[in-house]
Amino acid sequence: MSLIGDGLNKAVQKAFTRPAPKSAGAQMRYLVKQLGGTKAVAQMLRVSQRTVERYVKNQIKKPRPDLAARLDREVKARWQPQVRAKAKAKAASTGGIIIDTRARLGYTAPIGSTDQDRIRHLTIALPPVHAARLFNAQEQGASDTRLQEIAAEALKEVYFQDGGRRAGSLDEVRFTDIEHLEFDL
Repeated sequence: MSLIGDGLNKAVQKAFTRPAPKSAGAQMRYLVKQLGGTKAVAQMLRVSQRTVERYVKNQIKKPRPDLAARLDREVKARWQPQVRAKAKAKAASTGGIIIDTRARLGYTAPIGSTDQDRIRHLTIALPPVHAARLFNAQEQGASDTRLQEIAAEALKEVYFQDGGRRAGSLDEVRFTDIEHLEFDL
């Protein structure tokens, strides 16, 4: 997936009320139940149907590292959908989202200002409207580039312009070379 998309997913996963299944057998059984059969799970994970059946019966217990990663990602993507939806709705309506990043930030501004890009470490609470834009774009399948643009627009308004109190003449904010990015609800 993408850096920003993965960060948003990890933030939502912190809201889970129960831990997702850990063992390969439990994960396979969960996916079989969710998708309605071993054939669908086998196609999704790119393994044979017989392999899925063996995991379900605990005949195989330790998957290869690449299969373990795919299995974990697919389970967490489907785990507690109502809790996930509530967390997103709360962030988009009342709570907002916190972004913690270390990245190169710069801006385009009138001549004479110090608009040079530089590495900054920011921890900023974004208002609910920006959280809603990020989650909506992610649900619509936006690319990482588009999610990065939305995050840059949010940082422009909240950090550089301070909600309209300063730097009103900024044209655009550049948000590149992301070294660290984490979201929290």
